[in-house]
Amino acid sequence: EEQKEPNPDFPTVKFPNPEEKGALDLAKKTAEKCGANLVLANDPDADRLAVAEKTSDGKWNMLSGNEIGILLADWQWTCYKKDKPSDDYSNVYMLNSTVSSKMLKSYAAREGFQYLDTLTGFKWMGNTAYELEKKGKKVLFMFEEAIGFCVGDVVFDKDGISAAAVFAEMATYLKAEKKITVTDHLDNLYRKYGYFLSHNYYVKSNNTKVIEGIFARLRNQGNYWFRCGSYLIKNIRDLKTGYDSSQVDSKAILPVSNVLTYEFDNGCVMTLRPSGTEPKLKYYIELSGETPESTRKALNEMVRTLVVSMLEPEKNGLKYQLP
Repeated sequence: EEQKEPNPDFPTVKFPNPEEKGALDLAKKTAEKCGANLVLANDPDADRLAVAEKTSDGKWNMLSGNEIGILLADWQWTCYKKDKPSDDYSNVYMLNSTVSSKMLKSYAAREGFQYLDTLTGFKWMGNTAYELEKKGKKVLFMFEEAIGFCVGDVVFDKDGISAAAVFAEMATYLKAEKKITVTDHLDNLYRKYGYFLSHNYYVKSNNTKVIEGIFARLRNQGNYWFRCGSYLIKNIRDLKTGYDSSQVDSKAILPVSNVLTYEFDNGCVMTLRPSGTEPKLKYYIELSGETPESTRKALNEMVRTLVVSMLEPEKNGLKYQLP
């Protein structure tokens, strides 16, 4: 009721971003009044989608962009297989940004369709999808962890309205046919494909030379780190220099960008990049495992080591947060 009339000042929230803490409080309050257990919210220009679900213990579970992404990916894939059971799935693609969850990559490998990652931003995913379509390929779904989703191939860009409609369709099916909640289904996917848990955050400095210095230290004039603390680094991809140790010719596939990615022996992936709009260095760390408890414990231990060793926040006077 309080938010039904358009107001460019957005007086009911501190910041009009559905990812922000407290932004969905009024929506949850309304849901409680009418007995609904699912909240779908768009940002002001409706190109992103946030989801919260009330669980059996009465608490609200705010889904991350990666969680919404894998749920929509699974739904798209389930519907596509049902509609085209004899199709050549090697021509079917799903995409996400390189800082988004690698659970989609694992899912694609298990299910038999193609996966690609791109630079951050839907212009990269959209252009890639457009080129794939020209080659006769089918792009079912694309997403980025910052709650941006492209469902289907009508428009190769993020759209919160179509994503909300498809998510509602999926949730309705799960409740009516499977007798389970969205959170229950997400747990089922984790059990089948692995618990992919992430810690995405940033360090902030108004001195751009500090952030530049961190990247320079990690690049070490091409003598990259292959160990951080007790953690062995299996592969390194540096899009600024075009280096990728996982490729036969050591040349990165993605375009030049100031993005540095480490793949560790235990499967953990860490990506660092500077913000394009703020004085921040953003980092994305993801680890998969067999149980949520053991995976979260191992991930938190890695985050503490990697952030302190690689970014040296105390030395560099950075504002930071550890789990």
